[in-house]
Amino acid sequence: MRRIRTTTRLNEYLNWPGVRQVCVVERVRRMRGAEHRETKFYITSLGRAEASAARLLRLIRAHWLVENQVHWVRDETFGEDGCRVRTGNAPQVLAGIRNATSTVLRASGELNLAAALRHHAAFPSKAAELVTRFRPRLL
Repeated sequence: MRRIRTTTRLNEYLNWPGVRQVCVVERVRRMRGAEHRETKFYITSLGRAEASAARLLRLIRAHWLVENQVHWVRDETFGEDGCRVRTGNAPQVLAGIRNATSTVLRASGELNLAAALRHHAAFPSKAAELVTRFRPRLL
């Protein structure tokens, strides 16, 4: 269960450029018989005319979908946050390589990227074969 409350009344009190709404999202989840409650606060540059409460809930859920499917994988599976490369274009190049690797592995049907990376590290010829036969789908 998710519930959202939004307000514009706090905008003038916040020292945050561009704030148009403040939101409170309350979540209740039941897992294995236990109830877990969570309250999160959000600010947005979208006004009420641009983003109703229902749209804000969808946007928040979409944000966490990206966070969980992309950023978490890049950090936990590829160790991106621990990477010491910080100069020039190298961080962007490595991020692109990580994204491409994820795309190729997912497109080949891999569900567990960490296991797939370990497998292809042990069998580099299979990794090379996977990359050379990969054909991206055009939209």
